[in-house]
Amino acid sequence: MDTETSSKIWIRDALVLTMNADNEVIAGDVLVEGGRIVRIGADIDAPDAEVIDAGGKVLLPGFVQTHIHLCQTLFRGRADDLALIDWLRKRIWPLEAAHSEDSVYYSALLGIGELIRSGTTTILDMETVHHADAAFRAIEESGIRAFSGKVMMDHGTEVPLALQETTERSLQESVDLLEKWHGAANGRIQYAFCPRFVVSCTEELLIGVRDLSAKYGVRVHTHASENQDEIALVEAERGMRNVVYLDHIGLARPNLILAHSIWLDEAEKAIIQKRGVKVTHCPGSNLKLASGIAEVPSLLEMGIPVGLGADGAPCNNNLDMFQEMRLAAFIQKVRHGPTVMDARKVLRMATMGGAEVLGLEGEIGSVEIGKKADLQLLDLEDFHVYPSYDADIFSRVVYAATRGDVDTVLIDGKVVMSGKSVLTVDRRRVLTESDRSLKALLARIGI
Repeated sequence: MDTETSSKIWIRDALVLTMNADNEVIAGDVLVEGGRIVRIGADIDAPDAEVIDAGGKVLLPGFVQTHIHLCQTLFRGRADDLALIDWLRKRIWPLEAAHSEDSVYYSALLGIGELIRSGTTTILDMETVHHADAAFRAIEESGIRAFSGKVMMDHGTEVPLALQETTERSLQESVDLLEKWHGAANGRIQYAFCPRFVVSCTEELLIGVRDLSAKYGVRVHTHASENQDEIALVEAERGMRNVVYLDHIGLARPNLILAHSIWLDEAEKAIIQKRGVKVTHCPGSNLKLASGIAEVPSLLEMGIPVGLGADGAPCNNNLDMFQEMRLAAFIQKVRHGPTVMDARKVLRMATMGGAEVLGLEGEIGSVEIGKKADLQLLDLEDFHVYPSYDADIFSRVVYAATRGDVDTVLIDGKVVMSGKSVLTVDRRRVLTESDRSLKALLARIGI
């Protein structure tokens, strides 16, 4: 059965977690045609469709990760046990500066293979200064749905020469990539302007991003208020806190997505709410870098869209949404009590919440008729997720399941993983080439 290219797929006998507004759980079938869900229920009969037998399995939307750095996957384990600014200056920036087109390509494929293997179907990705075109090629070939863009850096101290760029060049290269890739792969690939953070960007660059993102109708993705030292740097140079500054220059708009947003004061939360800004929460990264714990319950109570992301491999050290869901729930329970982030709320953040952050809530994030078939099947027939009798299925998925339970993944109605094997990324080749390209990268910086 060549489901990878099938136009009609019949998923039979699944337990469907719809993640719609009512969190409906449906025992039945799902029919996919033309990349979209066309029927859900127990009365489907499609003899001309390719069949996926989902008996005993759980079907839910693919995860939507709203903050990823594919270009950093090669650096897994090379920047441990550091706070943010030292992590960047001593490890990540020198490593990114040594990237080549080859190493970015295999770094991206390595990350994408891991993401698909663990049920993620959509990402918001931030690349490095150069060679972003190679990451877009990896995204296109792998079949993952992605927003991505070159990182933009025209300012800052202790930045390697290879990462220093002029304002004009940063803006022009971003536009060139946008015009080449935005809307590619039948709309599966979209561009986002990615100024790294205020510390790395002149006001001229940020205003240019503001105007160009409005002109092209695309999103802006940046880091903000991740670390207290970062906030102090911004206040010393710009005279105000991160979000207040972004609002001051007119960048705080509904197309703005802020990664982390840990250290927000009440005025900044109000700006985010009023301006329609979105937030992405990265608990694993925030804990490892000792950056802090974001006030996610407060943001959600204010109606601010919040998604989940693993961030990059060197600050996590994996890209696994199952771990992010557990951490997102557990760290808030310690601060606010055991009921504050239940399994349904956390799973919603990992699916529909992420879709809302990306403005794709009408297209992905739930299993509903008319939506794109970005789906995952979990096989929960194993020791660590039993007993199943009278068990809450949301609890089993969020608190007990692991990435090893993901059996099948569809993106745009195409099977990209089947029987726990990724079909669109050559595992052995990518593992071999990742080591080779990392060795060459380290040689370029004398390691």
